[in-house]
Amino acid sequence: MPNDENAQLFLFDGLPRPKAVAPKSATWNLWHGCLKYSEGCKNCYVYRQDAKWGRDSRSVQKTAQFDMPLERYANGAYKYPSGSLFYTCFSSDFFLADKGADMWRQAAWRIIRERRDCAFFIITKRILRFPECIPDDWGAGYENVTIGATCENQRSAGERLPFFKDLPIAHKVFIHEPLLSPLDISAYLFSGVEEVVAGGESGANARTCRYEWFLSLRAQCEAARVPFIFKQTGARFIKDGKLYVIPRPLQHIQADKAGINYTP
Repeated sequence: MPNDENAQLFLFDGLPRPKAVAPKSATWNLWHGCLKYSEGCKNCYVYRQDAKWGRDSRSVQKTAQFDMPLERYANGAYKYPSGSLFYTCFSSDFFLADKGADMWRQAAWRIIRERRDCAFFIITKRILRFPECIPDDWGAGYENVTIGATCENQRSAGERLPFFKDLPIAHKVFIHEPLLSPLDISAYLFSGVEEVVAGGESGANARTCRYEWFLSLRAQCEAARVPFIFKQTGARFIKDGKLYVIPRPLQHIQADKAGINYTP
């Protein structure tokens, strides 16, 4: 499938990053393909991209870049140096319930363990599968792994975030994207949440989101002293009762101009 570089840049711009700037970052898609899981999946960007090339997004296939973090130059040096950041499994879900993914995941953990000198960022809607998917030596969590639990509405937040709270994960973030409804997450902003990221939905069939939803999330994060990022507006954005149809290249820019990001 042709690589849509602009789409990749759009998807990852504004996501949580380590405090220090990574010397190199990359998208590490171990397998491609996914099954729709909840309301936020309706207009999935993977399905939209695959549709352009006649590809079946429901077919889960291991990719050629599975061993990418371990690749070396002829002199033996890693192609991705110490401190690199890997956005992991963004063309699927790392905790997908699939025969292939369940088989390949243990090898993926071994790669992550071998590259302890690099950071790995994983977003999942399937956080409920976490306990059955971790390696035997996980312990309190790999220090080089950040996991973001995605919740698009109050139902998914109520299902996933209380469960997320007690999981042994070294670095936890909340991802509310696409944000489909107002959210009250105040009861879930436990100590240890490193960041809350929220954004609207993109694409021709994007569902609307409202500015006041983001203001509410920001206020909740401020009360709990948890960093908040308004990542992007989405394509259909309502502010002060007016609907704005915002082109994709401007969605991050307009969110940034709102000036509502919060750092304690």
